[in-house]
Amino acid sequence: MSMDFNAAIKHRRSIYGISKEQVVSDDRIREVVSEAVNYTPSSFNSQSSRVVILLNEQHDKLWDLTKETLRKLINNEEQFSSTADRMAGFRNGYGTILFFEDQAVIKGLQEQFATYKDNFPVWSNHSAGMLQFVVWTSLELEGFGASLQHYNPLIDDQVKQEWNIPAEWKLLAQMPFGKPTAQPGEKQFMPIEERVKFFN
Repeated sequence: MSMDFNAAIKHRRSIYGISKEQVVSDDRIREVVSEAVNYTPSSFNSQSSRVVILLNEQHDKLWDLTKETLRKLINNEEQFSSTADRMAGFRNGYGTILFFEDQAVIKGLQEQFATYKDNFPVWSNHSAGMLQFVVWTSLELEGFGASLQHYNPLIDDQVKQEWNIPAEWKLLAQMPFGKPTAQPGEKQFMPIEERVKFFN
């Protein structure tokens, strides 16, 4: 699928209706995500972002695990029913990408450049946000629909144990993706004049 950069940005949306139908090969998914990790910028070229790609039963396991974690926290059965439906929707997808930041890298930079100590966690989040956007838009270009979820830190310990994740990796977000089965509604925009100031 070919699309120019601005069109890809405009077309990328939160897609919640997704299926397990294969859109591209698993190797292509790995290639697209790996290129995003390699080429997304990071402060001081720290390259602190880490990614785990879960497909097939590994993807299903994540959302089963998340559902059971939330079941222990939500006592109201009616509230949990809607949560369970949401988990089922994510589980219906083809895969999930887990986004982490390596805290050992950040700590090392804090020690090496003490003047900027307080900034490195903030800059790490900047890099993580850019990577999430690049991956999301790249998946869109391949024909996938995706959304960005944040069930961390509730599931952090289980995720680290299940997939043998290093202790220094901090989970920031989860991105379930799959073939779109529903399109999002029309997006509402604030007046651009309230958001962009232009001087020449």
